Amino acid sequence: MQIMIKTFAQTRELSQVPVLALSMPQGSTIAEVKTHLRSLNEKWSLALEGSILTARNHQLCDEKETLQENDEIAFFPPVTGG
Repeated sequence: MQIMIKTFAQTRELSQVPVLALSMPQGSTIAEVKTHLRSLNEKWSLALEGSILTARNHQLCDEKETLQENDEIAFFPPVTGG
Protein backbone atom coordinates (compact mmCIF):
# COMPACT_ATOMS: atom_id res chain seq x y z
CA MET A 1 0.00 0.00 0.00
CA GLN A 2 1.08 3.58 -0.59
CA ILE A 3 1.17 6.12 2.23
CA MET A 4 2.41 9.69 2.40
CA ILE A 5 4.86 10.77 5.10
CA LYS A 6 5.14 14.44 6.09
CA THR A 7 7.60 15.91 8.56
CA PHE A 8 7.50 19.21 10.42
CA ALA A 9 9.81 21.45 12.48
CA GLN A 10 12.90 19.69 13.89
CA THR A 11 11.78 16.36 12.45
CA ARG A 12 11.91 17.90 8.97
CA GLU A 13 15.25 19.59 9.63
CA LEU A 14 16.88 16.37 10.82
CA SER A 15 15.45 14.04 8.18
CA GLN A 16 15.85 16.63 5.39
CA VAL A 17 12.70 15.10 3.84
CA PRO A 18 9.55 17.25 3.95
CA VAL A 19 7.36 14.76 2.06
CA LEU A 20 7.89 11.10 1.17
CA ALA A 21 5.70 8.62 -0.68
CA LEU A 22 6.30 5.23 0.91
CA SER A 23 5.20 1.73 0.02
CA MET A 24 4.47 -0.51 3.00
CA PRO A 25 2.82 -3.93 3.37
CA GLN A 26 -0.94 -3.88 3.86
CA GLY A 27 -1.85 -3.71 7.55
CA SER A 28 1.38 -2.03 8.66
CA THR A 29 1.35 0.05 11.82
CA ILE A 30 2.87 3.45 12.44
CA ALA A 31 5.47 1.75 14.64
CA GLU A 32 6.49 -0.41 11.66
CA VAL A 33 6.74 2.68 9.45
CA LYS A 34 9.00 4.36 11.99
CA THR A 35 11.18 1.24 12.20
CA HIS A 36 11.44 1.15 8.40
CA LEU A 37 12.34 4.85 8.18
CA ARG A 38 14.98 4.53 10.92
CA SER A 39 16.58 1.69 8.94
CA LEU A 40 17.01 3.93 5.87
CA ASN A 41 19.73 6.16 7.32
CA GLU A 42 21.07 8.04 10.33
CA LYS A 43 19.09 11.18 9.46
CA TRP A 44 15.79 9.36 9.92
CA SER A 45 17.06 7.73 13.12
CA LEU A 46 17.81 11.16 14.58
CA ALA A 47 14.57 12.68 13.29
CA LEU A 48 12.40 10.00 14.92
CA GLU A 49 14.31 9.80 18.19
CA GLY A 50 12.63 10.66 21.47
CA SER A 51 9.11 12.00 21.91
CA ILE A 52 7.74 12.42 18.41
CA LEU A 53 4.05 13.10 17.90
CA THR A 54 2.26 11.28 15.11
CA ALA A 55 -0.88 12.18 13.22
CA ARG A 56 -2.80 9.96 10.83
CA ASN A 57 -4.96 11.89 8.38
CA HIS A 58 -4.71 15.04 10.56
CA GLN A 59 -5.66 13.28 13.83
CA LEU A 60 -3.16 12.58 16.61
CA CYS A 61 -2.78 8.86 17.05
CA ASP A 62 -0.92 6.01 18.70
CA GLU A 63 1.94 4.06 17.11
CA LYS A 64 -0.21 0.90 17.20
CA GLU A 65 -2.59 2.44 14.65
CA THR A 66 -3.04 0.21 11.58
CA LEU A 67 -2.65 2.06 8.30
CA GLN A 68 -4.79 2.06 5.18
CA GLU A 69 -3.99 2.78 1.53
CA ASN A 70 -3.30 6.52 0.90
CA ASP A 71 -3.09 7.47 4.59
CA GLU A 72 -1.13 10.61 5.38
CA ILE A 73 1.23 10.27 8.33
CA ALA A 74 2.79 13.34 9.92
CA PHE A 75 5.71 13.32 12.35
CA PHE A 76 6.52 16.35 14.48
CA PRO A 77 8.11 17.16 17.83
CA PRO A 78 5.97 18.07 20.84
CA VAL A 79 4.89 21.69 20.70
CA THR A 80 5.54 24.06 23.57
CA GLY A 81 4.90 27.72 23.91
CA GLY A 82 3.62 30.45 26.06
